Amino acid sequence: MSEITAILDRAIDGHRPSRQEAMTLARSEDVDTLAAVAQELTLAHQQRLVSYSRKVFIPLTHLCRDVCHYCTFAATPTRNETAFLSPEQVLQIARAGVDAGCKEALFTLGDKPELRYRAAREALTDLGHHSTLSYLEAVAQMTLDETGLVPHLNPGVMSRDELTKLRRVSASMGMMLESSSARLCAKGGPHWGSPDKLPAVRLDTIHAAGELHIPFTSGVLIGIGETREERVDTLLAIRDVHDVYGHIQEVIIQNFRAKPGTLMAAALEPTLTEQVWSIAVARILFGGGMTIQSPPNLRPDCHSQLIAAGINDWGGVSPVTPDHVNPEAPWPQLDDLATATASAGRLLVERLAIHPGYLRAPEKWLDQSIRPSVLRLSDSCGLARDSDWFAGIRTALPQVGGPKTGSTDKLSIQIQEILKRVVVGEPLGKKDIVLLFAARGCDFDAVVTAADQLRRNTVGDDVTFVVNRNINYTNVCYYHCGFCAFS
Repeated sequence: MSEITAILDRAIDGHRPSRQEAMTLARSEDVDTLAAVAQELTLAHQQRLVSYSRKVFIPLTHLCRDVCHYCTFAATPTRNETAFLSPEQVLQIARAGVDAGCKEALFTLGDKPELRYRAAREALTDLGHHSTLSYLEAVAQMTLDETGLVPHLNPGVMSRDELTKLRRVSASMGMMLESSSARLCAKGGPHWGSPDKLPAVRLDTIHAAGELHIPFTSGVLIGIGETREERVDTLLAIRDVHDVYGHIQEVIIQNFRAKPGTLMAAALEPTLTEQVWSIAVARILFGGGMTIQSPPNLRPDCHSQLIAAGINDWGGVSPVTPDHVNPEAPWPQLDDLATATASAGRLLVERLAIHPGYLRAPEKWLDQSIRPSVLRLSDSCGLARDSDWFAGIRTALPQVGGPKTGSTDKLSIQIQEILKRVVVGEPLGKKDIVLLFAARGCDFDAVVTAADQLRRNTVGDDVTFVVNRNINYTNVCYYHCGFCAFS
C-alpha cells in the first residue's frame, strides 16, 4: 500500500491528514482517486444536498487602496462618478432583490479606500461618515430595517473593534485568504502593492472574527502563481484557525480568470483538472462536515465535475445583479442550476447567508439585534424557508409536493430503502428517522405518499374528531415559557 493510499484510507475513516500528510497529498497526480474519496466524504456527511443563497449584490464602492494585478472590480476615482453608492441607490438595489425573492444582501467593497484617495475621504464626509466601514455599518442596518434582507459583508481587512460593530448588522462576513504565500506579495507578484493582501494581516482578521463568534467565509484563489504546496498550506492555515474557533462556515475554491486591462491579462488560467484536484484535496483536508464551495458562473459547463470533486455549495447566486467581481461571467439561471445539480444526482436547496449548522446555536453565532430577522427567514433545518406560511396565521397552507427542484430530480437510494422497510413493518432506527425528517424534493413527496398510503391501509379514509370544551381555570403559571401567550 502506498503512502498516499494509506492517507486516503484514513481520511475515509474520519482522520484528517496531518500537515506532513497534506504535503504528501500535494504531490499526488491521481485526480480521479482524490475526487472519488472526496465525493465519498461529501455524501457521507452532506447527503445529496447542494446549497446556494439567493442574493442581491451591492457594490458599495469600487475604490480600493490595493492594486491586485488580476482585479477589475477596483477602480480609481473619476470626476463623473460618485465614490460610493448613495443610501437611495442601495435601497433601490435591495428592493429589486426582495421582488426577486432574495434573502441575502451581499455588500462587497474595496479595502479602506479613504486611506489612498482624497475623493473617498470627501465623499464619506458628505455622507456624514469618517470611514468606509462606518458607512457600511449604517447602510447594512438600513437595508435590514427597510427591506428585511440579511446582510453578508465582504469589506476586507478589519480590526477587532470594526468587526464588533459590523457583527450587529450582519449574519455573516467573509474574506478570501487567497494565498498564505508571502512570495506572491513580493515585487512582480500578483499582490505587490496591496498591503491588505499580506497573509499575516488577513489571518489576523480571520482570527479576530473567530474570537467574536462571527460565521465566516474564506477560501483560496487558485492559478495566480502559487504552487500546489502553497495552495495546500493556505488550506491548512484556514483549517488551523477553524480548529480553534469553529467559525469557518464555508471554504471557497475559486479559479482565477484572466481579465483584459489587468497586468495578468495574459496569464494562464487554471485547468478544470487543477480545480477538481484543489476541491478534492480541500474536502479531504477539512473532512466531510465542512461546506466546500466553487462559484458556478466561473465554470458554467462543468457543474457535474465540480460536484463530483466534493463541493456541496454554489455560494451566492443573484437573479437580479451581476457578479461585479467577475462581470464577464453571468450567473446561471436558478432553474438551470437546479437541473444541472439534479443531473449530477444532487438536490439544490436554498440557504441563508449564515449556514445551517450555525443557526442551531443562534445565541452564540448571531448578535441579538439581527437574530430575529434571520430566524424568521429560516426553516427547522436552518435552510431558507420556502414559503411565507407560519403556524397560527390565517393564510392558505403551502402546497405539499408540487414542482420539483430540478427536472431530473431522482429519489435517493436511502429513502427508497427506508420506505420499503416501512411498508413491511420493519422498525426504523434513529438515523433512518433523521433522514425522513430531512427529506426534500422528490424524497419529501415520496415520504408524504408513503405516509398517506400507510394511513389508508391502517384506518381507511375515515377522519375522526371529538367535541370538547376547554376549561381554562387560570392563566397564572409558575413557568415562563418563551413562546407562551396564555400564561
